[in-house]
Amino acid sequence: MPPERASAFAPGRVNLIGEFTDYNDGLALPFAITEGVTVRAEAIPARRIEALAADLDERDVFELDRPEPMPGWRAFVRGAAGELAGAGYALRGARLEIRGSVPRGAGLSSSAALEVALCLALIALTERPPPDRRDLARLCSRVENEWVGARTGLLDQLASLYGERDRALRIDFRSLEVRPVALDLAGWRLVTLDSGERHANAASGYNERRAECARAAEELGLSSLRDATIAMADDLPSPLGDRVRHVVGENERVEAAAAALEGGDLAELARLLNASHASLRDLYAVSTPAVEATVKRLREAGAAGARIVGGGFGGHVLGLLPPAAAAPEDAHEVRPGPGAGLVDEGPRA
Repeated sequence: MPPERASAFAPGRVNLIGEFTDYNDGLALPFAITEGVTVRAEAIPARRIEALAADLDERDVFELDRPEPMPGWRAFVRGAAGELAGAGYALRGARLEIRGSVPRGAGLSSSAALEVALCLALIALTERPPPDRRDLARLCSRVENEWVGARTGLLDQLASLYGERDRALRIDFRSLEVRPVALDLAGWRLVTLDSGERHANAASGYNERRAECARAAEELGLSSLRDATIAMADDLPSPLGDRVRHVVGENERVEAAAAALEGGDLAELARLLNASHASLRDLYAVSTPAVEATVKRLREAGAAGARIVGGGFGGHVLGLLPPAAAAPEDAHEVRPGPGAGLVDEGPRA
């Protein structure tokens, strides 16, 4: 018999380097963080979902047989139920309580954490085990693509599902190979600093950038920009050539960053973060004045490297600080934590 109650936690993530490469079959180096989303699920006899977003004090109720799309956080809940049913899961009616510790719209992937935690909690109330983590990542990505409207890749979901304590993950989005890379900072610290500007992937230029990459690949006769070269960019009109230059250069920076971590060369890692930000600003055009001011604040505080993270157009900036540097008071230190899974919270009253 399946359990009557289940709780699932899924972490957010910081992408150390490798931005906008996932949907181009490229490389990235994210790590799961200790903050995330917890979903508590309790089976009910009715064929409906009753969801409470506790942090917002908002509710949603819908019939399991008719999960119609809705805006905001409700789209994730309805999408998770719809995609799981489409994948053959005999979902039970459930009362859900959703709580999060990762800031929304900050570039730390609260959306993927929500998708993953919802799916794990709902699956736990059925008689079927969860799918392979790669398949679950694909299912969660469909929630974001088809129900939320953000044409994201698999980076956030894979990082949340495969996260390991004290490790980053080198992800190859062509093969979906995930290789842990030790994240030993030797006294250096990684912090995020809020630009004060919220981003929303679906409403920002994120979808436009993805479409530009698809057009560039088509004009070059390639299946994806993974096979592009810098020289090919010269044959494309603006801004498509710049998008190609960023993707090609960013893939190279991921490999160099993994090598820097394995060799304990944190100064080189900082240089690569700065180069990534310059590319995101100048070639991919996803920075804003608020983000640039935040990068400047971190560097003035002593950060050796800093760059925008997440979907762009706002959100947080990641900084790498040497041991002697003092982060701004409102900065938040991020540490690599374990990946998503069910959590045992003991008996509930």
